[in-house]
Amino acid sequence: MSRFYRYRLPSWCRTWLVIIETALLPILIFQAIRTIFWPTTFDIFLLGIIIGVFIAFKYKWI
Repeated sequence: MSRFYRYRLPSWCRTWLVIIETALLPILIFQAIRTIFWPTTFDIFLLGIIIGVFIAFKYKWI
């Protein structure tokens, strides 16, 4: 099984990954504050997905 390497992707795809990785922390903070004040099932579900993607970027799984 081969490992996923970010640098094997086309340059436009790597650019999008960098943009998403950069924008993810402010979106995470905003969603966490929104979930604290107005919690709905969708907000909690969305916050879980955002936290999962953030952790995946942090540990270089993506």
